[in-house]
Formats: sequence, C-alpha cells, structure tokens
Amino acid sequence: MFWWQTQAGDGLTVAFTNTAAGNLALHVGDDPARVLQRRAALEQAMGVRGGALRFMNQVHSVDVAMTEPGTASPAAPTADALVSSDGSAPLAVMVADCVPVVLAGRKPGGGVVTAAAHAGRKGLLAGILNNTVDRMRRAGAGDIRAWIGPAVCGLCYEVPEPMLDDAAAAMPELRSQTRRGTPPWTCRPAPRRSWPAWGWLPSGWTDARSSPRTCIHTGAPAAPDVSPGSCG
Repeated sequence: MFWWQTQAGDGLTVAFTNTAAGNLALHVGDDPARVLQRRAALEQAMGVRGGALRFMNQVHSVDVAMTEPGTASPAAPTADALVSSDGSAPLAVMVADCVPVVLAGRKPGGGVVTAAAHAGRKGLLAGILNNTVDRMRRAGAGDIRAWIGPAVCGLCYEVPEPMLDDAAAAMPELRSQTRRGTPPWTCRPAPRRSWPAWGWLPSGWTDARSSPRTCIHTGAPAAPDVSPGSCG
C-alpha cells in the first residue's frame, strides 16, 4: 500500500501510497462504498481512527483550509491545502499528474504544524505553496520541512507550447523538453527551486512511476492504533 515511507522525527512518518491502495476519490464515478472501504483500509494501515482522515475538494485553487484541535471531522472543504495547527488531524491529498507536497514545522514551545498541499499547474503558478507556508507560519510553525511526492514525468508528458510559454514566463525553471524535444509539463522542479525565496528548505523529495497519494502520520509510538495522524 505504501510505495515509500520514512520516520521523519517529531513523531512523524511520511509516506506515499502506490496503486495498490486503489482509487480513494469519490468524484470520479467509482462506487462510493468501495472508495470508503479503501479509505478505511488506508486509515487502518496508518494506525488512525476510522473516518478520521481529512480529504479536500480539490479545485486547483490557492485556498488553504485549517483544522483545529478537538474539532469533529467536517465535510471536505473546497481547498487545495490543509493545515493542522497541532499536527493531530489526519490530512489527505490526492493527485494524478499534479504534485503532492507534505510539510511539517516545529513550534517554538514544542509541538508541530503539519500540512498537505495539491500543487497542480494553476495552483502552483498562482501561489498555493506560498499560501500554505504562510498559513503554517501564522499557526506558529518554524523550521519547516517539505517532502515532494511523485508526479507526472516531464520527459514524457507533452503539452501545447503556448501552455509551457505561459508557465515559464512566471517560473522559468519549468522550461525544458521531453525526450522527443517537444514542450513538456511537470510541476516537480518548481517547488524546490523556489524554496530559497520562501525562506525554507526541504527535508527531501522522491520520484515514482505510479500515481500516488501522500501521507504524513503523527502519533505516540506506544499506541499507534489509536494515535492521531496526518495524511497528505
């Protein structure tokens, strides 16, 4: 179920799921009951309470939703990033060819702030990651680390040249070529090449050939079956 995972410190486990996790989206015409079964299986594998995993209605926006400690799991907010102000809420982001980005920052007095962001072409160019980092900092996060998940391969994924020109005008680092010498699209280089301007650096990044979702999980090691978590 997990293509990649690591213990990231501060009680965090960062992971990316693989295609064995199945479709986790309710908006693509799949049987809702089967989707909910897959989500429950993911929660069980993460060691979080059933039904606790927070999803978004992702619309390629720059909007960031907050989850506060002790609040019940609400309906999925329409947003493209979720921030847990104390790292206790399980967060989820789903991607196909866009970039999933997971972030975690330490509070000065102890504790963490976690986030999961959906960085597609429109959102990335409009500032979804900038807004996510800003919201984390307002929640008290410092020493922010980031993990960039797998996404579409720029060596293979072709787009019309005007689309690449528009994107590269805003982010020159996006300009490249496919193996065939045609205009490509990939968002993956943009976040890490923009980090110095935002004042924070990544913990690491990964690549994959599948279409993953990204998870970041927090909780007491002594009781992982009941501990809270974040999935992004």
